[in-house]
Amino acid sequence: MAEAPRPAPIADPDAAERLVAETLATMRDLEALIGRESDHIRVGRLAEGLAEAPRKTALAGAYLQGLQAVKANAVALARFAPEGIAALREAHGRFSDAVAANQAVLATARSVSEGLLRSLSAELTRTAEPKGYGTGYGSRPAPSPYGHRRSAPLVLSRSL
Repeated sequence: MAEAPRPAPIADPDAAERLVAETLATMRDLEALIGRESDHIRVGRLAEGLAEAPRKTALAGAYLQGLQAVKANAVALARFAPEGIAALREAHGRFSDAVAANQAVLATARSVSEGLLRSLSAELTRTAEPKGYGTGYGSRPAPSPYGHRRSAPLVLSRSL
């Protein structure tokens, strides 16, 4: 696996301000995209919520590269742009809150989807059982000697 290129060292205040501004812009764009995704998924518009996945991936990669550059140049940034470091910390706190909210929305959507699939599977299995056959009137059929009931297959498409 190839190692990521090292960020260019910061040697003056202009480069420090540029790095801070680029990182803040990327973080702001990614936070806005995550917010839109959460809003769509929260109300059940999954296709719209996941439509910007390629852009989200690109912004996340750019954000991680920006963080690596900030970490690699922490001493220079503290010297040339101390107010930029404070702005990055504040923005990162807001961004972390947005990511946590997005993760909660995604976990809820996943849980609801799994519950719906379990309910659908149970309903398909229940309606596939024959009625009125067995050892007595209205009783369930004898279990399979293999320990499972036959049911219609459940087909799931993972693409939205």
